[in-house]
Amino acid sequence: MLLQREVNDVERIGREFMRKTRFEYLQPSDQMRGVAQPPLEAAYTGEGPVIELEPPGSFRVAVIPLRDAIEGRESIRKYRDIPLALDELSFLLWSTQGVKKAMRDLFTFRTVPSAGARHCLETYILANNVEGVDPGLYRYLALTHRLAGVNLDPHIADSVVAACVNQRFLKDNAVTFIWTADAYRMTWRYGERGYRYMHIDVGHVCQNLYLAAQAVGCGVCAVGAFHDDELNYLLGIDGETQFALYLAAVGKID
Repeated sequence: MLLQREVNDVERIGREFMRKTRFEYLQPSDQMRGVAQPPLEAAYTGEGPVIELEPPGSFRVAVIPLRDAIEGRESIRKYRDIPLALDELSFLLWSTQGVKKAMRDLFTFRTVPSAGARHCLETYILANNVEGVDPGLYRYLALTHRLAGVNLDPHIADSVVAACVNQRFLKDNAVTFIWTADAYRMTWRYGERGYRYMHIDVGHVCQNLYLAAQAVGCGVCAVGAFHDDELNYLLGIDGETQFALYLAAVGKID
């Protein structure tokens, strides 16, 4: 049972975070110290299956006026039992983290903004009903526009749902996006204030998903409720240097 002092500390943690990450408190970052920057993407071990995705230039999706897409944006939790085509998934991945241009190993320009073009996010997907893709957890390799298998255990979807407070629509859909932060890719430049920017960046990404999904007849529902340690464990990340930030369910709608 938590002591009252511990409860008070927890209640103040949000305000403490905002106070201690103010701009005026910035300390010299590793970039300023001349430390070599981290890789642009988490290393791929080569152990799981790799799926080549349709290149961005060949996407064929519905044309939707921007105003209609913005007005039509809403969170939807019920989906039709219709699979998402692999090229549609490819389009959604590119829309949320697609690399438009890579400047050697220094930085990338993508389809979403990021503080200092640091792009500290990694995208995982829980494939539940995608044509040509075995159910399971995969990671999007944005630099090469591919999917790499992470965990194809037949019970992985149930485990993810349990880690997300038993929100069943994360399984009863076509695919669930899971975004994690590789913290040092951001803090290397911005120090502790970089933790603010990670959360801002993932908001940009999820909004792109909401808008892009309408072009392939899908609805989206963002999710922020999950048990951090449980979800990080399922993704195979340590929860310290890399950790889950946000999820979003995607599925076909009428």
